[in-house]
Amino acid sequence: MIYVVIAFLWVSTCLYLILGGADFGAGVVELFSKKDFKERTQKIMYNSIGPIWEANHMWLIIAIVILFVGFPKVYADVSNYLHIPLVLMLLGIIARGTSFTFRNYDVIKDEWHKLYAVIFTYSSVVTPMFLGIIAGSIVSGSIDDNATNFLDAYIYSWLSWFNVSVGIFTVIICAFLASVYSIQSVKKEGDKIKLRKRAKIYTTLIFVAGALVFLVSIWKEIPLFDWITDQIYGYIAVALATLSILLLIIDLNKGKDKFTKIYGALIVMMILFAASYSHFPNLVLFKDGSTLSLLDDFGAESTINMLAWALLLGSIFILPFFFYLMYSFNKKQKI
Repeated sequence: MIYVVIAFLWVSTCLYLILGGADFGAGVVELFSKKDFKERTQKIMYNSIGPIWEANHMWLIIAIVILFVGFPKVYADVSNYLHIPLVLMLLGIIARGTSFTFRNYDVIKDEWHKLYAVIFTYSSVVTPMFLGIIAGSIVSGSIDDNATNFLDAYIYSWLSWFNVSVGIFTVIICAFLASVYSIQSVKKEGDKIKLRKRAKIYTTLIFVAGALVFLVSIWKEIPLFDWITDQIYGYIAVALATLSILLLIIDLNKGKDKFTKIYGALIVMMILFAASYSHFPNLVLFKDGSTLSLLDDFGAESTINMLAWALLLGSIFILPFFFYLMYSFNKKQKI
């Protein structure tokens, strides 16, 4: 049953990065929109994420519950050494959610809406930034579980050039997803042309940000390239991601939007898989070379069995309704 729990952990993490990432990216795209298109972008992004943006956090909650119940040692160490970026990320989620709600559902349109817009856009950058920093910290071996002072234990465990570069890459990924996903939410051809152009820009920036991560990994002697090329699976993932990018660009140039969401999701899934598969079953890598393993550092077997059954039974009720919500939302009136 441990593999059932691990599968749910990976799927929930992946879906949060894709669906929640598209939500975060809406604020990033809005922040960097031109002034003459900013108000229109705001409406497009609301129409794109409005009805389901809260539901996407379900995947984050599932991942946290799985770690808390099934892998208490992993949960304790990560929440201890990375409590600062975790708190900042959660504050970003709270600020973003409240500002989005007030901005779009407040019947009184006044100067406060400008403040709501600022909070929403900047928290949409801060949140995925720290999400990426946390992810980089977990796999880069920057967490020092033998630290004897505050800075080494709770600051340098996450504040490093490599982790920051992963954070920047995550922000770009979110903006890419939002720009791709928003195309199908509009009906005016002029809007589609602008959104397709924006999607191509963020697709290019993925390569730039990815190159930055690789350069920093070489500088800091982090074997990122070896992680990806460790087995044939890494080459397959890179090939599928590259093919998806090519197909996405071809469709964007031809003005075809039917499969853009699928290509975008597949690109992110393959990037996540390529960067993480070689670590399995290790989840957390420490500075001294020790690790926390998903197959060794889990809770009591009875707890794992109960958690697995709860996830399986819960998915029977949750997943159909969630995907029906997404289906219904995709069928709604375009703007």
